[in-house]
Amino acid sequence: MEKHIVKADGNGAIDVNGQVSPVTYTVSLKQGKGHSYEVGIRLMAPRDWLLQRGFERDAVLVSQSGARIPVYHDDGRLDPADTISIELAARDDSCTSEVDLMRKYPEFDG
Repeated sequence: MEKHIVKADGNGAIDVNGQVSPVTYTVSLKQGKGHSYEVGIRLMAPRDWLLQRGFERDAVLVSQSGARIPVYHDDGRLDPADTISIELAARDDSCTSEVDLMRKYPEFDG
C-alpha cells in the first residue's frame, strides 16, 4: 500500500529549447512497496512564454540539486486557447534509497 509522506517547494529553472527562466515547483513524495520512492513534480509556467519558445509537450526542469528532469504537459499539444498558466508534471521513481532521494531532492531536507 502506498503512503503519502511529504510535500515540499523548490526553486529552479525551466529550460525550453535552450531558453531558461526561473521557476518554482512542488515535489511530493510517496513511499511504495519496500524501499521504493515515487516523487511527483509539478510546476506552473506561463502559456505565452512557452509558446514563444517553441514548446510543444515537454520541457526540462533544472531542480535545486541541478538535476535535469523532463516535465510534460499531459493535455496534448499546447494551444493559444489554453489557460494562461500551464501545468507541467513528471514522476520520478529512480531513487532506491533515502540517500539517493536526499541527494537528488534536497527540498525534502527541511
